[in-house]
Amino acid sequence: MYAAAVPFASGSAELPHSDVMIVGAGAAGFATAIFVKRDLPTNLVNLLDGAAKPGAKILVSGGGRCNVTNTVVGENDFWGGKRSLIRRVLQRYTVGDTIQFFRELGVPLHEEPGGKLFPDSNRARDVLDALVRAAQQHGVTLMTGARVHGVSRDGDRFRVATSRGDLTSRTIVLATGGRSLPKTGSDGGGYELARALGHTLVPQAPALAPLLLDANTPHSIHARLSGVSVDVELTAWIDGAVAVRLAGAMLWTHFGVSGPVAMNMSRHWVRARDEGRDVKLTAHFVDGRTFDQLETHVIAAARERPRSSMRGLLTAMLPDALALAILEALWIPADLTLASLSRDDRRRVVHALTAWPLPVTDTRGYNFAEVTAGGVPLTEIDPSTMESRVCPGLFLVGEILDVDGRIGGFNFQWAWSSASAAARGIAAALG
Repeated sequence: MYAAAVPFASGSAELPHSDVMIVGAGAAGFATAIFVKRDLPTNLVNLLDGAAKPGAKILVSGGGRCNVTNTVVGENDFWGGKRSLIRRVLQRYTVGDTIQFFRELGVPLHEEPGGKLFPDSNRARDVLDALVRAAQQHGVTLMTGARVHGVSRDGDRFRVATSRGDLTSRTIVLATGGRSLPKTGSDGGGYELARALGHTLVPQAPALAPLLLDANTPHSIHARLSGVSVDVELTAWIDGAVAVRLAGAMLWTHFGVSGPVAMNMSRHWVRARDEGRDVKLTAHFVDGRTFDQLETHVIAAARERPRSSMRGLLTAMLPDALALAILEALWIPADLTLASLSRDDRRRVVHALTAWPLPVTDTRGYNFAEVTAGGVPLTEIDPSTMESRVCPGLFLVGEILDVDGRIGGFNFQWAWSSASAAARGIAAALG
């Protein structure tokens, strides 16, 4: 269900005009349009999208179920821009506001592990249809198949050049998203629009992407473990020092590692790599115990159960397949008794359990990344209104900004919160 595209053409003496022109009909774009029309019901709001059927990224999110938000969302769930600025935007529209918004749209939400909130129907289609329906009911004009090629100042208005002709608008909202999942239409075109209007850009990189591992190192055990999930703590070592530590579930795959913690870590690895820094990842498999604590545990186990095998020791802490893979990589027999374990081998095992090297070669790139790191710096917008500090009348929302959240509904909440802040800013600007 999509609103019919409104015909318009360039070359006329008086170009088709609007009060608010929103470029990008994704989550942030739809929400901004709806919020603006709630505050300014008589103003003309046009929502443009280059696709014939917008909202593709909504439909594929959350495995087709759309993880709308999380029960607890704070600035520490995000990276990129200054967290104090992120906090100010999030405070403009809270998780409670989001839950109420979707309830009013006829899409009640339920909680799942990790605080993730999904529609009760478990259908992303219901989320998109509700947004489209609300936009229609509030009088938003949805223009599909209208790719924006350029935006420029034209006196006190903006002139918007599109594939279907030129338009003008008193205000412009860039809700174009980033570069992630380009098959949904996200090709990064909005960045150049922002640059042309005076903004700088933080270099972009894929974020929330699976990691590729080298298959030709002694620590390459991922292929034999494909499908095995394990709770780990990942550490990013940048230039020899601990830079980031993240904990969560990691999924071994035929190409490397995926799962929440690996995807959350991906933006840190690729950012360091792109900056030309030395970056390495290690995995800690045993619930946060230090090297010394774990070694003490192994020594005590050998004293209490000397005839127990190494396999038995490790499978008490790890999935059996992972325990066997580690022992094989260390050339330690699985049936070796604890009494026969030498001091050197004991320390090698403990080191493997607390700092297993993950030989990352790359991420799976934008085709598999859920969001984009980088974009327009938050310092160049007013976090109370999302209005540009360098181009009055221009507002920026969602993924185009240098803000990326961890997996679990946080990036959608950023879309809703930034859209609400922008709508209030636009209402104040247009009166």
